[in-house]
Amino acid sequence: MSIKPSHKAKTTQQVVAFTLFCFCLFQYTQATSARSPVDNAVGSRPNIIYILADDLGIGDIEPFGQKHIKTPSLNRMMREGMVLTQHYAGNTVCAPSRASLMTGLHSGHTQIRGNFELGGFTDEEEFGQMPLNPGTATVANMLKDAGYRTGLIGKWGLGGPGSYGVPNKHGFDYFFGYLDQKQAHNHYPTHLWENEERYPLENAFLYPHQSLPTSADPYDEASYKPYQREDYAQTRLNNAALEFIERTNEQPFFLYLAYASPHAALQVPDEELAQYSTFDETPYTAKRNYLPHPKPRAARAAMISNIDHSVGAIMDRLEELEISDNTLIIFSSDNGPTPEGGGDMEFFDSNSIYRGYKRDLYEGGIRMPTLARWPGRIQPGSRSDHVSAFWDLMPTLAKLAGTEPPNNDGLSFLPALLQEEGQVQHQSLYWEFHNTRGGHTQAVRFLDDFSKSWKAVRLHSESAGTETAFELYDLDNDPGESVDLAAKNAKLVERATEIMRSSRSRSFIDAWNFD
Repeated sequence: MSIKPSHKAKTTQQVVAFTLFCFCLFQYTQATSARSPVDNAVGSRPNIIYILADDLGIGDIEPFGQKHIKTPSLNRMMREGMVLTQHYAGNTVCAPSRASLMTGLHSGHTQIRGNFELGGFTDEEEFGQMPLNPGTATVANMLKDAGYRTGLIGKWGLGGPGSYGVPNKHGFDYFFGYLDQKQAHNHYPTHLWENEERYPLENAFLYPHQSLPTSADPYDEASYKPYQREDYAQTRLNNAALEFIERTNEQPFFLYLAYASPHAALQVPDEELAQYSTFDETPYTAKRNYLPHPKPRAARAAMISNIDHSVGAIMDRLEELEISDNTLIIFSSDNGPTPEGGGDMEFFDSNSIYRGYKRDLYEGGIRMPTLARWPGRIQPGSRSDHVSAFWDLMPTLAKLAGTEPPNNDGLSFLPALLQEEGQVQHQSLYWEFHNTRGGHTQAVRFLDDFSKSWKAVRLHSESAGTETAFELYDLDNDPGESVDLAAKNAKLVERATEIMRSSRSRSFIDAWNFD
């Protein structure tokens, strides 16, 4: 038997329903108003994949003019996305550059301003680098607090095993890769790390810095057998990246994919060398550093092609999972290329038209080969000459996540990516580099009163208090930094000097100061 509700009950139900409707409308309005412009446009916050190569020069990939190394996947990124022609690394060596990327601070403000190495190269001496301090604001912490699932796969270099600097203590839900960047000098290590546990690989220990014996024939490939192993770390990293995407794709995720290639030693599976068998080769016997290799040109090219293949696999997997249109991919490198380990920079024209390599603050050491892809949002085949740097990543990703970034030195370059109005320009960019072999370098890129771009480089001698060399270059007309104009532009030198002075705070590590 059914009982009909009374008129009074019906009225009460209507009031309750109307109240609930108003409440839901209010909640929706609040949520909508709090969303970023990106949220309103695409309906959800995008996934973010940031891919960082290691020691890859701006001329090392086809989108930036490479002629000898085939990079079809990065060409695809270029066709389907944007080339960023003036994107700068945080520094010209690994640890401080990655610290800048993670903290949104340039090297005048970061805690880590150099490669501060601890321990050695053996498994027993694996202590890593200076760890990030507890409580350091990072991109990963920011995005995790905003509801993102966060993962780091690859090379860390900001805190070794058992330290307070490991990735899981700085915002990463998942980590797989190298903790100690010295261990990453060997691409066939005995182990990687999964979170804070050793992950064993099927490799016997190989010391990454040894020469070919003088008694060995450098043209006999059998001479190089002692340096060969089977379990290639790069393959492990590639697979881990795909697995992370698959198990995390039902919520917004941030994947920081930090490859250890093509950083020396030059190591790659033999079967991947065949694609570059036509190169003229001079064996590298490692008289200076790293490991010997009979075909150094082919090895470095194959290492870059391996990265390219991985990037292609990631894009394919995103499409298979039907999340490609809601995923921003950025590809870049941590610093410029280097001839260390047998890399032939002249053959590959690795620094393109630019002066300098790794450990230089000239353009070749810090201007990076950078691409961005976001189907439906970034215009295919587009190009941006907007000047940006690693410390801009934090405010850019904050905009995408609909959150506020912690204190940082950056400016969001999201308008440049989306080719929208309102892109704010840097008046200056600042770097400092502390060479373990002695001496310091400062550099600043800045605009004059007529919005003309200048670059100043200051070379401090090893002895504190001695006179420094000051160089000034017209980047608009001389991007290769070939003509020093410091002697003819006293006012610009004065301006650059003041920017250098005001852009840095004194480091707690005295070796990273100039006085």
